[in-house]
Amino acid sequence: MKKYNHRFKYLANSGKSKFKERIAAIIVTSILCLSVMPVSALAADAPIRTAAAAGTSDTAATTKTAKVPSADSIHLNVKSAVLIEPTTGEILLSINADEAFAPASMTKMMTEYIVADKVKKGKISWNDVVTVSENASKSIGSRIFLAEGDTHTVKELYTAMAVGSANDATVALAEYVAGSELNFVKLMNEEAKRMGMTKTHFINSTGLNRADMPEGFRPEGEGETLMSARDVATLAKYIINDDPNFADFSSIQFYKFRKTDKDAIVNSDWMLEANKKIPNLKQYAYEGLDGLKTGYTQDAGYCFAGTAERNGMRLISVVMGTKSMGGRFKETKKVLDYGFDNFKVKQMVAAGSKVTGAETSPVIDGKETEVPLVTEKAVKFIVPKAGGTPQPTVSVNLNRDGLTAPVEPGAKAGTATFTYHVEGMSSVQKQTVNLISEQKVEKAGWFILLLRSIGHFFGNLFDGIKHLF
Repeated sequence: MKKYNHRFKYLANSGKSKFKERIAAIIVTSILCLSVMPVSALAADAPIRTAAAAGTSDTAATTKTAKVPSADSIHLNVKSAVLIEPTTGEILLSINADEAFAPASMTKMMTEYIVADKVKKGKISWNDVVTVSENASKSIGSRIFLAEGDTHTVKELYTAMAVGSANDATVALAEYVAGSELNFVKLMNEEAKRMGMTKTHFINSTGLNRADMPEGFRPEGEGETLMSARDVATLAKYIINDDPNFADFSSIQFYKFRKTDKDAIVNSDWMLEANKKIPNLKQYAYEGLDGLKTGYTQDAGYCFAGTAERNGMRLISVVMGTKSMGGRFKETKKVLDYGFDNFKVKQMVAAGSKVTGAETSPVIDGKETEVPLVTEKAVKFIVPKAGGTPQPTVSVNLNRDGLTAPVEPGAKAGTATFTYHVEGMSSVQKQTVNLISEQKVEKAGWFILLLRSIGHFFGNLFDGIKHLF
């Protein structure tokens, strides 16, 4: 070995040697040195691959048993009802929730969703001016008495629809968005299908019965608008999750549509928290409630889709077919009280946490051969307040080849899916979060990469030789 080192030292120091001869000397010297290194030294720089790094791993921990309180003691006077938590979609209470009934003006929630979505996407503007058509002007029931040819902004009509459930304003908006109410209804049914609403069918934008629509503007065929309580709650969930500012309209207590109007429109949602200061409504005011939509027809009875937030947890309640105007709010209070009294949202995993089985990811061509991984977001589930809290199970799926340098902090290396279930709850809650790099890894220089490649070559070679014996 000394003999070889002496020769290459001579070549490297010789003024007559060419640059490429010096590089060759370094490479040959490295090869000779590496060839006598123990295999363990060659493998020390190789990426450490856990079982999870190559694909999927499961980690489970179940401890105490949580109790889900029974909803039987509530004694609701409704045709159907449902209570859900919108971030997890967990159903906390269900009474005939999948049976379809007439939803009355809760139908307008879909009209509101589509119009607000068009504004958000820049297809229309709140300041666009809408000219009222014959069809809109002939709407009956709740209305603001629009005349054919009247002009109002999208925002004015939308507010009248959200606060006063105005049928004429609703039809005017539907026609403005899609050219006709019939075309708009096609959009409504398409959206319902996209959202997974399986028991819903719309025939108009308002929720009016077919016979109450103006002659000449009724859709062909038979049947009425139908929705299940679960579908109404699903629609409410999309409104809340897709539009954080939904309450800018739904929580308005009074709205004067025209300056010349003698009286302002009074929000038909008596449960608004702000109503606690209104003498004739304070008995219905509910802490944290800021929406969403009432509905009534003779066929539907009195209905209400309500939502309230307390202590960081939002719930959505739907009651259908109650007996009176005030009754729908009394039944809603029972449903929401059941949710807030018995459940809470609990953070199971904080953002920036390490996950067992996926603590690191290999890094190709990096100065470091692996990078620490953490969760990108927190993981939260809805849990019963009573009893213990079981821990979620986790399934890890990492990129098989790891990350390639340079790696910036926050680079996605895979996912972790957390699953949570409590006996007695209606469904298994799941949440998937990204696993991301915790720090920066710079690209290694060519010489380090060369030595690493040589080391891996000889490591594999020696492994092969060992297997022969």
